[in-house]
Amino acid sequence: MIGKLQGIVDYIGDGFIILMAGSVGYRVYTPEIFTLKSPVTLWIETLVREDSIRLFGFSSISGQNIFNMLTTVSGVGPKVALAIMSTIKTDTLMTAIATGDAKTISMAPGVGKKMGEKIIVELKSKVGGTSFDFSSSDSGGVLPDLLSALESLGYRRMDVVEMAQKLVTQNPTLDISKLVPMALKEISGNK
Repeated sequence: MIGKLQGIVDYIGDGFIILMAGSVGYRVYTPEIFTLKSPVTLWIETLVREDSIRLFGFSSISGQNIFNMLTTVSGVGPKVALAIMSTIKTDTLMTAIATGDAKTISMAPGVGKKMGEKIIVELKSKVGGTSFDFSSSDSGGVLPDLLSALESLGYRRMDVVEMAQKLVTQNPTLDISKLVPMALKEISGNK
């Protein structure tokens, strides 16, 4: 099996690239964004099916691990896993799983609320403490409340989820009444 490829991006398609490695062009499905003629090194996950062999490429081994973890959830195939990884940043995805935020996960195309909840149920124990330092056990409960408050004020979840996660992580002892004004200040400062 192919484990890693280095080459030049020769073509960019819808959800895939043609990676020229030597004189061979490999079709690699990837959530990453590349530019034509750029040198690329990808960790490869090879999926062999009865009727096809597909290569999925990731710029880091952790990206490959997340892809593999997502595809262990029943109903989440490679296409849905790539859609999730293309839509939601890795840290945001892992935090959403760890805190039970199905609404963030369901922002990805092809992922409804039920699928988002299923991903959380099946992966929460695997994600557990992975790189999330919620010092207060209540912090995980504050994030969904903060996101809901910002949505009720007209902000799209997709636009504020990363900033909200950062605020909750940096201020684990603050409650929602203190976090909302901080978030609004952060949003107005970014415009």
